[in-house]
Amino acid sequence: MAITKRHSLRIAAVGVISAASVVLAGTVASAATPAATGVSAAQTTAAKAGITAKPSVTSVKAWQLFRVTGTATGLKAGSKMVLQQKQGAKWVSLPAVTPLSSKGTYSLGVKLGLKGKNDLRIVSGSTASPVFNVTVH
Repeated sequence: MAITKRHSLRIAAVGVISAASVVLAGTVASAATPAATGVSAAQTTAAKAGITAKPSVTSVKAWQLFRVTGTATGLKAGSKMVLQQKQGAKWVSLPAVTPLSSKGTYSLGVKLGLKGKNDLRIVSGSTASPVFNVTVH
């Protein structure tokens, strides 16, 4: 795909707007401290959801099975844990879904066919794990 000057400017503009949104969100978040809202620090910590994700391998052959395992905090047992792959500038949900166990863990079998470095993450609702990579040969 050829990247035109107009396309580059559009990407730069989106980046600037995104950065401004993050700065504004940080300002609003710091203004709404637990003390100002009447919420205790323990309640704030419990409300934050988080997901970890670790692939069993970092390099596979096309369509070779590997596993992604991890834990989640602040999510209900049975929550859908979905694998997403970065395709271009978009995160695309793949047909790899598993429920979160009552112990807050999950294990997901995965096969990828898109050759090269694949940026992946696990999401559940609006919570996402850090990005991890698996290279497909």
